[in-house]
Amino acid sequence: MAEFRADHDLTLPAWGPYSKKYIGTSHLADPDRGVRFDFSVIPGLYRRSVAVPSVRWECGHHPWAASADLTFSEHRHELVWKDDLYVDVSFALDDDSSTVFSCNCVNRTHVDQNLTLNLVSSLAFPTTGPNSQEILAPARAVPPDGAIWVDALSYTDLTYARGRPTDTLVPDALLRGEIRASRFVGGSALGDFGEAGDRVEYEIAVNRTIEDCATMIRYRTNGRSTAKLELCLGGEHEIELPSREEIGVIIVPIGRLAAASHRLSIRSRADARVEIDGFLIADAATIATIAQSDLAAVFPTTNWNPRPELSTGPAENSVILRYPGIDTTYGLVWWFTPFHVREFLCSDLDIFMRHRVHDHVRSVLVGPGDGHFTDVFLRPIHVPPGSSRRVVGLVVSGDEQEVTARLAGATEDLDRLTAVHETRRATAVTFAPTVAGREFRFSQELMAATMLMNVVYPVYARGRFVRHNTPGRWWDSLYTWDSGFIAIGLLPLDSQRAADCISAYLTDPDDKHAVFVHHGSPVPVQIIAMQEYWNATRDLRMLEHWYPRLRRYHDFLCGRVGSSTTRTLSSGLIRTWDYFYNSGGWDDYPPQVHVHRNGLEPSVTPVANSAMAIRTAKILASAARLLGRPEDVETFGDDVHELTDALQMYAWDENSGYFGYVVHDAAGHPEGILRNSSGENLNMGLDGIYPLVAGVATEAQEATFIRYLSDPDRLWSEIGISTVDRSASYFRHDGYWNGAVWMPHQWLIWKTLLDHGHTDLAFRIADTALTTWRRETDETYNCYEHFMVESRRGAGWHQFGGLSSPVLHWFSAYYRPGRISTGFDTWVESLEFHPDNRAATATVRSTAKRPVIIACLNPGVPYRVTVDGERIETDERLPGVLEIPLGSTARPSGRAVAVEITARGR
Repeated sequence: MAEFRADHDLTLPAWGPYSKKYIGTSHLADPDRGVRFDFSVIPGLYRRSVAVPSVRWECGHHPWAASADLTFSEHRHELVWKDDLYVDVSFALDDDSSTVFSCNCVNRTHVDQNLTLNLVSSLAFPTTGPNSQEILAPARAVPPDGAIWVDALSYTDLTYARGRPTDTLVPDALLRGEIRASRFVGGSALGDFGEAGDRVEYEIAVNRTIEDCATMIRYRTNGRSTAKLELCLGGEHEIELPSREEIGVIIVPIGRLAAASHRLSIRSRADARVEIDGFLIADAATIATIAQSDLAAVFPTTNWNPRPELSTGPAENSVILRYPGIDTTYGLVWWFTPFHVREFLCSDLDIFMRHRVHDHVRSVLVGPGDGHFTDVFLRPIHVPPGSSRRVVGLVVSGDEQEVTARLAGATEDLDRLTAVHETRRATAVTFAPTVAGREFRFSQELMAATMLMNVVYPVYARGRFVRHNTPGRWWDSLYTWDSGFIAIGLLPLDSQRAADCISAYLTDPDDKHAVFVHHGSPVPVQIIAMQEYWNATRDLRMLEHWYPRLRRYHDFLCGRVGSSTTRTLSSGLIRTWDYFYNSGGWDDYPPQVHVHRNGLEPSVTPVANSAMAIRTAKILASAARLLGRPEDVETFGDDVHELTDALQMYAWDENSGYFGYVVHDAAGHPEGILRNSSGENLNMGLDGIYPLVAGVATEAQEATFIRYLSDPDRLWSEIGISTVDRSASYFRHDGYWNGAVWMPHQWLIWKTLLDHGHTDLAFRIADTALTTWRRETDETYNCYEHFMVESRRGAGWHQFGGLSSPVLHWFSAYYRPGRISTGFDTWVESLEFHPDNRAATATVRSTAKRPVIIACLNPGVPYRVTVDGERIETDERLPGVLEIPLGSTARPSGRAVAVEITARGR
């Protein structure tokens, strides 16, 4: 079973493919300070070209294979497309301190080829924030004996004069009021502070009486006006913090401070934003001495140095790297000659290394920017036509003595290292689909490799640096709704990876900073992922752990807890504009664009926010029943009824056959549907059918939506469901979502169709998606964000794992024996497949009207199915794929149904 994590980190080794710069393997060089060591293999054609594998744009390298725990990873580097000349570079973890690398150079051309391999090492430092290139240079606090340093973020309470929607949903896993910048202690300060009446309080333990105490406040105002504050510590002190562009200090005399626990508070007396780093408390003489001459010693700023001390290791074919200020030493050994050890002094290799490809003489090449790359240049590597040649090596970490010893014994250890590499390679995720699914296997294995390897480090979260699943390495940040789908995509690959991904976005039930970890569209996919996790594992411990956290998540989006402003209009409909511009992840969705262009955020509600709250209320109600929490079931039931009534009363537009965005008047009362100047409902698209996903559409509405979803002139296209109705006047061919087909909402609709018995359309969606994915991925080796309706081609980020993850679920549902798939309103209470996947028994509980489950078994034999002991006829969608109707189970608590599948004659 998966283990709990509460630190937002991932259960992965210290070595792995975590780089934000060039693909390869990385090591957590200094986990406390967010420093990363990168090792990349950069292939090229000798004295002709070099293929720098940037992770920031499309440049000819492709995730090829990976184990779920990332102890093995492989990328293909194309030198002559397509697969005429390439290098497969793989990394296999030997132990916690070393990784074997293997470079298989393959020549499928009809001529000899001379290749090069650049074994490039570098050090990467944390930046000031997501997607920033500015290196963070934090200070440290080194108080003298007897002095007390109080970090400004260690408060016991922070109260703003005016409440904010984000008071209990601080974005990006920051603390309330936290900012990130260089020269602050730890790189953080209390920065969102200074409106008149803002107040912050601290508890301070003073162990000995200070007869003549003073406090030094470390702060800056960024050139704003003087900050006027009231400080309470041993009395009240009115103080002024003069305007400062840079961080400075001010001293406040306190007087006698007895040995005791004290409350320190700061209140802003006038509007003037100030950034407070913290407070140094000591006797007045010590404070004065520090202010006059010792500030730099008490608050030293980190001076990162990327240039290592280089030396040849114990063998000629080895090198040792010692980076200043980093305790870890690194070593490298390789088995190839000739070679040349070089240094690139520049910030980036993308242009400079290519520009200097004809410099065959210099050992130190100086280019633009600060940075350092150690390059072991292997050349030339002669590969005759129709042959391959492998180069292997080892990269190690540890103290200098350990590294030297490993390098000294590496040659004698080569056979073992080769065996380790092959053993690790065998753990890479591969699929054994049914015969019908073999055409999809390659594209799905590329998606699995992409999903598994899309991990970056460092990402800052709650005062520490963590590894984080990213939709693609272009997004160096947290991302809430994408990560929910990443968890769903990881689930068919590894339950621990999926559990970590869900847990990374949850906070403790009493967390005062954020009800959940929020960045981007506030679509609560983590709640859906929890249900998927349960149906796959039936892990009661994890459900009990997640439930109170996810309940709070839902309650916030329903406007019930903390600083939530989602449900302030009299209609009771939900809007989340105070937290992000995007209601359903669909950036350029027409009514959403209209709302923002016209400043209608305070008065207009989309459909998806309320519909998704209905769906998550239903999921959580089922979880509450499993956990024996009837009072919660009642609360969630109220959510369902109230939001359903509001949508049906105010949002349904009979003329268009879609639900619409609801416009409210100045008093917050609903007054109609949001329309364009021609009177057309602006919500003719996926948001307009979302009550179907919630399971609250009327029979007539459901029939209309099914017709739209199937109609090639409306929502259907050759490549799947269009985000916007193609008959709408505002449909575009060049949009990001408008004019494109994406996977996530299609998957939610697919699950909905299983609740309603629409298995033909469900399969059409899945089959079209898998075929579209296979066609593009087989052609380009890329895993794209979305597909353009007009051209049917992939677009967007090329190594995308987030919102494209449903393809792995569809593939598993229809082509990987040993799996059962359900709609939202069906929970798996028990499940057991026979080892040969030709028999299965399950107990499922459903509240759906016409639920169908999909069971994927090994094909080749006829199957007999019973439901509660009665034999039923089932549709065999594909060989071995049974679509099993459960009958009418619609009732508040559902009905447990026993399903048994056996091969006839067994």
